[in-house]
Amino acid sequence: MSTKTKHSGRFITIEGTEGVGKSTNVAYISKRIERAGFELVLTREPGGTVLAENIRELLLAPSEEKMAVDTELLLVFAARAQHLHQVIKPALARGAWVLSDRFTDATYAYQGFGRGIDLQRISELEAFVQGSLRPDLTILLDAPVQIGLARAVARGKLDRIELEQQSFFERVREGYHQQMEKEPQRFAKIDASLDLAGVEQQVDQLIRTRLGI
Repeated sequence: MSTKTKHSGRFITIEGTEGVGKSTNVAYISKRIERAGFELVLTREPGGTVLAENIRELLLAPSEEKMAVDTELLLVFAARAQHLHQVIKPALARGAWVLSDRFTDATYAYQGFGRGIDLQRISELEAFVQGSLRPDLTILLDAPVQIGLARAVARGKLDRIELEQQSFFERVREGYHQQMEKEPQRFAKIDASLDLAGVEQQVDQLIRTRLGI
């Protein structure tokens, strides 16, 4: 791993609904950042630490007992609190770049718009857990829900969230769009419905213009 640092780290998040290619693009972007000579911490949500990954298992494993929406929301923020304390904040403090597969925008989209939880409740938890910390750049990989779900099904076994109905993911996608409308300076949208080459071309342009690498 490269060790070139700046006085302050950069916090970049990748967002999107199922099947938009987050994992593929996280790997691609991480290589670009490391080639530029920066220390990079690659992580994900829910997860990122041993404890947070255990919470992820609770959140994603199908179960006979239906999980209450408030339980889901609190588990997400419990994992996030641990993730911030153990990984994200220490990395940024030492000048590393952090690239996370999902962060709090996913909570607004999935638990807020998808599940119907009051957005103010999410905002209060966001302030409590994160304080003033927000991503420097959020890359939204956007594609029609039908395309994304078809890709997710083709990957194989679906988790508890992926088993939701298409209407749920339509609400989630709308949630992402509304988050982007609220903070257009932080967000950058990529058309993820294109083939891999087309998506990477957009990502290359974005990285040059927004990150300068």
